[in-house]
Amino acid sequence: MPDTLTRERRCELLAAAEHDEIVPLAERLLADGATPPPTVVKAPEVGMVVLQVREPVEETRFYLGEVLVTECSVEVDGVPGWCMRADDDRVAALAGALLDAVAAASPAARAEVDALCAAVAERRAAEDAAEWADITATTVAFEELT
Repeated sequence: MPDTLTRERRCELLAAAEHDEIVPLAERLLADGATPPPTVVKAPEVGMVVLQVREPVEETRFYLGEVLVTECSVEVDGVPGWCMRADDDRVAALAGALLDAVAAASPAARAEVDALCAAVAERRAAEDAAEWADITATTVAFEELT
């Protein structure tokens, strides 16, 4: 993983982090006093978004359905933070928005947030590899007739 994440990649990984990973880090960064108190710009709000996917053969896009999400926006020392997470976990959405803002506002905190993101990325890669290993067992090999 690169030394610095793009904001988009950081938001993606914070959205994928488990509640028990993201909330304690946000609470600790707030409690240590190194982070200015956040201003909640948009309180955690539960809503629905349309899930768009791409068909893998023709690569056409279509709407699969709606997904329940929680969105939140904060500001820390003038730096905006945003998070949208699947499901209705308002606390984790607030923590994600806080960590997004803190990572941009404080180089010291950025290292901790990026370490969490690296752990999430590693876990997701392992889950993807395990899924592919399961799928590979079902591969059908066709003989070519000449």
